[in-house]
Amino acid sequence: MKNGKRSIATLLITVVAIAAMAFLLVVGVGKWHRGQFKNIILGLDLQGGVSITYEAQGKVTSEEMEDVLEKMKNRAENFSTESDVYLEGDKRVVVDIPGVDDAQAVLQSLGAEGKVQFVDSEGNVLLEGADVADARAVSEIRDKESKAQNVIKLEFTSEGRSKFASATANNVGKAISIVYDGEVLSSPTVNEAISSGNAEITGKFSYEEADRIATFIRIGALPVELKEIRSNVVGAKLGDEAIKTSLLAGVIGLAIILLFMIVMYRIPGLAADIALGIYVMIVLLVLNGLNITLTLPGVAGIVLSIGMAVDANVIIFTRIREEIAAGRDVYNAIKNGFSKASTAIIDGNVTTLIAAAVLMFKGSGTVKGFAYTLAIGIIVSMFTALFVTRSILYMLYDFGANKEILYGKQKAVKTINFVKNRFKFFIISGVVIVAGFVMMGVNKSSIDGVFAYGLDFKGGTSLAVEFADDATLPSKDEVKAVFNDNLKVDADVTKVNNANEYVVKSAELSEEQRDEATNSLKDELGASDVTYESISASVSNEMRKDAIIAVLIATVFMLIYIWIRFKHLSTGLSAVIALVHDVLVVLAVYAFTRIEVGNTFIACILTIVGYSINDTIVVFDRIRENQNKMLSKDTMEDVINKSISQTITRSLYTSITTFIMVLVMYIIGVESIKDFTLPLMAGLICGTYSSICIAGMAWYQIGGKKFRGSARKSTYNKPEKNQDGAVV
Repeated sequence: MKNGKRSIATLLITVVAIAAMAFLLVVGVGKWHRGQFKNIILGLDLQGGVSITYEAQGKVTSEEMEDVLEKMKNRAENFSTESDVYLEGDKRVVVDIPGVDDAQAVLQSLGAEGKVQFVDSEGNVLLEGADVADARAVSEIRDKESKAQNVIKLEFTSEGRSKFASATANNVGKAISIVYDGEVLSSPTVNEAISSGNAEITGKFSYEEADRIATFIRIGALPVELKEIRSNVVGAKLGDEAIKTSLLAGVIGLAIILLFMIVMYRIPGLAADIALGIYVMIVLLVLNGLNITLTLPGVAGIVLSIGMAVDANVIIFTRIREEIAAGRDVYNAIKNGFSKASTAIIDGNVTTLIAAAVLMFKGSGTVKGFAYTLAIGIIVSMFTALFVTRSILYMLYDFGANKEILYGKQKAVKTINFVKNRFKFFIISGVVIVAGFVMMGVNKSSIDGVFAYGLDFKGGTSLAVEFADDATLPSKDEVKAVFNDNLKVDADVTKVNNANEYVVKSAELSEEQRDEATNSLKDELGASDVTYESISASVSNEMRKDAIIAVLIATVFMLIYIWIRFKHLSTGLSAVIALVHDVLVVLAVYAFTRIEVGNTFIACILTIVGYSINDTIVVFDRIRENQNKMLSKDTMEDVINKSISQTITRSLYTSITTFIMVLVMYIIGVESIKDFTLPLMAGLICGTYSSICIAGMAWYQIGGKKFRGSARKSTYNKPEKNQDGAVV
């Protein structure tokens, strides 16, 4: 056994780390069980609830929006302590309330004016709700012999302090009523003039009653007029089904990948499997520790990043086999394999991180959740591949797994003449892309849009109407009549396959129209549940613009990064050509399948862009390496053909593992996941094709044929020593 102490230390650290992370995920620590898996914050699409976005009308100041934020927080907390209220831009406030049962009541309460007034006995308004800075119920014991007394403590703003001082001075011995939307909450008698800006209301009421009065005072009038521009109601049942199927997909996909790695790579595959297990635990702990809300696309991001995490290991293990085939002993093959693979791994993952970063800044809601989980997954995967897998692999080597047969030897690679067939590849891609544009034209005339745009991109209201069973399921015409006859609104009604459910889409409905439709569907047709999403046209226009800007920003930054790393603009341009090719092919898939283009569209496109660039960089990295080894008789055609032939197995294996994860999600996932994963699978196939058949060919055509390398400058031709110091 070589380096026994190092290996024993690695084993102990690995076992302790896995045990500690498992303990945190199952049991957690502290009063609130921090770290516990079940305490990861779930988005509304995974647990049900209400999300609503308001936009302030007219000119507003930052101070007014901060007041709106605080008051909306108070309103939301009345429904759930887990509610999340935050500002979006300069004039919008987003309210997310998970787990609520009566969604309609929540929406009505959030949007209510909620005017609070302090009125004297003659009906004169003395103060408004905006004059109150805070209101709290408190239970106090005034002296040792008395029981606890429930009081309401009031704190006024600087302007409210002056008003309240005047009001109390003029009404000593009289009552001042506190009125909320016409309802008298309390009518305390003024005992004396109060100029301190603080007051308390006493009386014979329970703590619950005192807290209720304080709450209504506290959430008083909003300082600006708000208009609902987007709302979404998700049933708890749908959310529960989504997370169960997504987690099941992750488990099944991961199990298949773990088996695949052992079968294909033997001992290195075992090391990678252990590292992948650690990877999953770290990702879950980071999500918990950073309080990142896990959404349905976020789950997809984790599952996708698991597949992509395999990529780094495949690159490394392929290199190890090549080193063994070149005559290196196992120890030096491992050492050199990690060293030579690191550049491609880092470059490829950084470009994917660029796509994730763009989503963080330009995305919203669930798309941001996808971006965060994808970014976390990429960073953790680099750490586990370059450090954890290496440590475990050396440990297994030291414990006796040092035979060449346990690692495998790269077979002689037959060089395929890709460059010779480059125009055939260009024609194939051109035909697919042109067909996509033709289909977009057909769609434009038949469905009034080049794609089947969802609410996010065209605005409107979509309702999901569920029924208990087949016996209660009405006809499509009966559902349509609720909207045509009752609301005088034209609606498109679609039956959901294999479910007692209809999806109804129409122009944007007002809150009153949504309420009327919900009541009619339940009372007249017996619907068991009605959920909906509503988006204004102004927001959908913004999302279309943001989608284009996001792709352009990601493309430009990737171009700059590749240009810097490979020192030639032509390399960056050819990589961009490959990713534009992939985007156009995926758009063709959207056009032909008429999958709804919604909020996950941006995440899907940028994921494909990042994945495509990752794959392409591996090819370019090998071209750069082989270029430095060129002999005088070699041509760039030889270098490109050899490089692609050497990396084709890695490209296929990586695509297979990632494809497996996405395919399992497509097979057993809910409908919203299917709409996300189908074009993603097409993108994976296309990205693999473009990295093999387009990127290198484009580089050669642009000007790569003029480049030459020098064996004398190659860092790969330096003599290397094995573990015993002998030159190999």
